[in-house]
Amino acid sequence: MAYDLLAIGRLGADIYPLQDGVGLEDVETFGKFLGGSAANVTVAAARHGRRAALISGVGDDPFGRYLLRELTRLGVENRYVRTDPVYPTPVTFCEIFPPDRFPLYFYREPMAPDLGVVAEELDADAVRDARVFWFTVTGLTKQPSRAAHHAALKARGRREHTVVDLDYRPMFWESPAEASAQIARVLDHVTVAVGNREECEVAVGETDPQRAADALIERGVELAIVKQGPRGVLAKTREQSVEVPAYPVRVVNGLGAGDAFGGALVHGLLEGWDLERILRFANIAGAIVASRRECSTAMPTTTEVEAILGGVH
Repeated sequence: MAYDLLAIGRLGADIYPLQDGVGLEDVETFGKFLGGSAANVTVAAARHGRRAALISGVGDDPFGRYLLRELTRLGVENRYVRTDPVYPTPVTFCEIFPPDRFPLYFYREPMAPDLGVVAEELDADAVRDARVFWFTVTGLTKQPSRAAHHAALKARGRREHTVVDLDYRPMFWESPAEASAQIARVLDHVTVAVGNREECEVAVGETDPQRAADALIERGVELAIVKQGPRGVLAKTREQSVEVPAYPVRVVNGLGAGDAFGGALVHGLLEGWDLERILRFANIAGAIVASRRECSTAMPTTTEVEAILGGVH
């Protein structure tokens, strides 16, 4: 039975402060949560009833055991999550300065287990048959993960709903130029691209949403989605262009909102909704998470999103 969503990418422990408006040096209490963009997207999709699995890695340590258990608890299959015998499970700290400053501190050196996935370990049939295959550009930063991603895309054969999340994190790359070069190699193999304006600039050299979407489509992408923060989101195909406003909330922690958007996008694509409905649904899902402290365990259910969506209409 094919997965509704098979994602490959970051998985780690998020250590988030339980106090707002202070630096880490002054925080006294923290919460521990499952994190990592690709992992969060699978959790978000699972909350919408989708059968989801993750290709990734953890260390042979307590945090790794916690993440394997937490994936299962949150409804995501962990059979493709490798346990690395050498490198520790990544840990990410953040600071929370609402409404718009949330610095992240990644502890992933010298090597994160999710970047140790090798092509020979991939289940090519699962990659090919998944209704949605999702990856982020972080997986292109180092070998052997980079080669594994290209092997997955070859197995996938540019099937419908092959999605790249342009989740550009400058601290993972030697330079923006290196990131641009690696992203350019995969755009021909995907059908959907999702990113904000800054990420689109790295990918295709454009920050204007319309021009960025057009540039992605010119590269062969069938659906380009450009997130614009408080200005809403734009989606474009060769036939249509749809833009919807953001759904306003009191922001507690903006981290994870994009991953909630991603899981909701997966759900909407599989439901066959029109673009406007998909964007409105995904916007609200992201806004709900932005109004909560954590990421993975904050992902909303379909019922929660629909209740707000109905009120908006």
